[in-house]
Amino acid sequence: MNTPFDCRLSRPGVVCSLGDELETVARALFAGERSLSVSDAFTPGRPLPLGRVTCELPDDSAWPKGQRSRNNRLLALALERLGESLDALLTRVPAERIGVVIGTSTSGIGETELALAESGRDGPLPESFAYSRQELGAPARFVAERLGLRGPCYALSTACSSSARALASARRLLRSGQCDAVIAGGADSLCRLTVNGFASLDAVSEEPCQPFSRRRSGINLGEAATLFIVTPEAGGIQLAGVGESVDAHHISAPRPDGSGAVEAMHQALAMAGLQPDEVDYLNLHGTGTPLNDRMEAAAITSLFGSPPACSSTKALTGHTLGAAGALEAAFCWLTLRYGRLPRHVYDGEYDPEIPALPLVTSDAKPARAPRCALSNSFAFGGNNASLLLSLNA
Repeated sequence: MNTPFDCRLSRPGVVCSLGDELETVARALFAGERSLSVSDAFTPGRPLPLGRVTCELPDDSAWPKGQRSRNNRLLALALERLGESLDALLTRVPAERIGVVIGTSTSGIGETELALAESGRDGPLPESFAYSRQELGAPARFVAERLGLRGPCYALSTACSSSARALASARRLLRSGQCDAVIAGGADSLCRLTVNGFASLDAVSEEPCQPFSRRRSGINLGEAATLFIVTPEAGGIQLAGVGESVDAHHISAPRPDGSGAVEAMHQALAMAGLQPDEVDYLNLHGTGTPLNDRMEAAAITSLFGSPPACSSTKALTGHTLGAAGALEAAFCWLTLRYGRLPRHVYDGEYDPEIPALPLVTSDAKPARAPRCALSNSFAFGGNNASLLLSLNA
């Protein structure tokens, strides 16, 4: 039986294609504004809609060579957007008691791609190349080194559930007493490896994606960084429950019956001591692929019976892969903070062959301000994670 545990999520630092100022992101989120741009930068000759970050990122030219990557520039801006909360944390909590957990799947591989393109098949790698920045632990090391932190520091890479699991891990570090605070979240940047990888699986859409539509044909990819300060404090917006499961059905396809997804959602509810009918909003994994949307709709209706209001925000930002879990947790944080529901944007033609979900298709304020939100992240290999956020007085 789970005993109550306070786990507060700070105001998040968010950088995504919707913007880097939280109020700007919130306005676009609730209005349902797509922020995709068409480019063949990663797939020459094949233009694709992508959720690219267009705001100015910090200059990394003076950073150590091993830190210079787009991933780290995204993280540096997300750290800036934590603002006064971060300043106060560094003042009041010793560096050895602050942990860092970052979810990622790309790390600095984009810079390695550029180095290989410059060197060619047989030439030496350029002097600017640093292998260490493509290691999966590089983003976590970057955050710790940038802030001078000496607590536990590591990265998680479980594909699309990476940063959701990073937040779950932060909660465990606090509950075990290993940390007094954890900076947790995720970052992934667009690169050829991921865009072409998903294209090779026939998983990308050449049009803006249509989650849960009868005409859905795949995902749009995006990039983002999102960070929270996670502390064992009461009040505010709480990470009240986490659920994790691995169904290992297939290397990329979800388990059709959704049992692993159900288990993750059930664990999150049980940890929070809540019943399904107490959830006010559900942020869908909602990739827009035929198999994922069918599985998720079946899993949700199996657990909830009458599901709460739902939406997939990947139609707005693209699928940000290792950053998606933390980014969509931030969207749930905004939902609870502003009492509004993120809009589900698609062609309006719901797939009649999958269980019906109550999608949020307008920006009207709900009749009752939401106090509990659940966010799903379902990844390759059946790595499932669900996060339950609640608003406490």
